[in-house]
Amino acid sequence: MSNPSALQDVLDHVIAPAGELARQEGKFPRAAVAALGRAGLLGLTCSTEPEGGGLARAAEVVARVLPVCPATAAVLQSHYAAATVVEAYGGRWLRGEVAAGRHLCTLALVEDGAGGAVSSTARRTGGVVALRAHKRDVVAAGEADSYVWSSPPVASDGGLTLWGVPAHAPGLFVPASANGVPFASATSTVVADPVRVPAEAMLGADGEGSRILLDAVLPWLLELCAVIGSDAVHPSLGALARSASGTARSGDGQAFAAAAAMALR
Repeated sequence: MSNPSALQDVLDHVIAPAGELARQEGKFPRAAVAALGRAGLLGLTCSTEPEGGGLARAAEVVARVLPVCPATAAVLQSHYAAATVVEAYGGRWLRGEVAAGRHLCTLALVEDGAGGAVSSTARRTGGVVALRAHKRDVVAAGEADSYVWSSPPVASDGGLTLWGVPAHAPGLFVPASANGVPFASATSTVVADPVRVPAEAMLGADGEGSRILLDAVLPWLLELCAVIGSDAVHPSLGALARSASGTARSGDGQAFAAAAAMALR
């Protein structure tokens, strides 16, 4: 890691107190996330170094944060995985915000449907796309700045399409918890009923989402499992792996499901 003392300082003075509040009150560790951003530790997957240098350092950060504050570690897991997609396919402004530590991303990929079956829709009218879905196991739901969101293709046959959905977009909301018990990682369902985004919010090509997950998200999942062990992977990523075979209809999607399932064994 380029500056291990920066992380230690954040661990000692911000993440540890935030972790105590997370354990006692189920409070989202906002102060910890902000401090990690200021220390330059949220943009590690945006590294330009070859051979995944940034990804390896990001996994090391998660490994060191995990015993101090599991909630912050879960948020980092989802952020780093989503950020790899944004770095590869997002617009210049968004990539810059993520790299600068001013933007928290998360994954919204798992459908709230039986057996992980795709129940979401994507309908384009002119330059606007209406996305309708219930996404479950979304870490930092209502706290992240944007979601890497999956849907059926708008025009292609089969596969998935990925979108960068801003958290403030109209039509997007997080339902109140049924039992009133908050998760400190803010893991919850996110509903689009529908949410409308510009067509330019598409991340990659229409129908290529499964391949992007295979190329971008799976390497992060494998790196994370190798560094901190599969038992420490947040349930949202485990649910993604287990449901991938139901949500992906293409050969790439099936390959992602098989490889991710092996990583979680």
